[in-house]
Amino acid sequence: MQARTVFITGASRGIGAALARGLAADGHRVALAARDGDALVELAAETGGLAVPLDVTDGAALPAAVAAAEAALGPIEVLINNAGVSGSAPLARTDDALWARTLAVNLEAPFRLCRAVVPGMVERGFGRVIFIASNAGLTGYAYTSAYCASKHGVIGLCRALAVELARSGVTVNAICPGFVDTPMAQAAVDTIARTTGRDPAQARQALERLSPQRRLIEPAEVVHAVRSLLPEAARGINGHALALDGGQTLY
Repeated sequence: MQARTVFITGASRGIGAALARGLAADGHRVALAARDGDALVELAAETGGLAVPLDVTDGAALPAAVAAAEAALGPIEVLINNAGVSGSAPLARTDDALWARTLAVNLEAPFRLCRAVVPGMVERGFGRVIFIASNAGLTGYAYTSAYCASKHGVIGLCRALAVELARSGVTVNAICPGFVDTPMAQAAVDTIARTTGRDPAQARQALERLSPQRRLIEPAEVVHAVRSLLPEAARGINGHALALDGGQTLY
C-alpha cells in the first residue's frame, strides 16, 4: 500500500494511540493531534510521528495545526476524526455544559477539521475521511442523550459529505464500534460500579453482555477496519457506517 500522510485526532491514548502505532508500522506518515502533551510527545517519539498539540474545540487553532502537519509531513491524505468524549446522565440532569461539550468535541470539531482539510484532498484528487463514531450513532442508549445525538450527527455528516464528494476521489466513511477496551470504556465500568454497587468485574461483565459475542472490542480491530478503507481498491466504499460491535446493533 502506498504510504500516506495521516492526521489523527485524539491520538494520545485509546483508539487514537492504537491507530498511530498501527498506521506508523504500516509505513504511513502520522500527525498525532491531542491535548495530552506529555503522552503525545512520547507516542510521537515511539512511532516516528509528528506531535501536534491541539484542543479540537479551539476552532481558531485548527487551521494552524493542519498547516503545521502539512509543512512537516506533506499534504494530508487521510483524516481520522477520532477525538471524542462521553458522559452519562438522565435527561433531566443533562445540563447545557455537558450537552455543549459533547457536541463540540464529537461533532463540531470533526466538521471544522473536514472544512480545513477536505478542499486540499479534492484539489489533489485523492483523500480518505474516516470518522471514529460509535454504534450509539446507529441506535439509542438510555442516559446518553448528548452522546447519542453527537454520534448520530457524525454519521449524518459522513453521509452528506460522501455524496457531496463522490466524484472527487475522496471517500468518507464512519467506523461505529461498540464498547472498546480503552480508558473510555474503563470510565464507563467505573460509573456502573459507582452507581449500582457492583464490583468492577461485575460492572465490566455488564458491558460485555451488551454484545452477542460477550466481549469488548479490541483497539486493534478498529485499526484493521481503518486499514481496509485506505487503498485505492477501497474507493467504492463511500458513505458507509460500519458497525464494529460483535452484532450488538442487531438486537
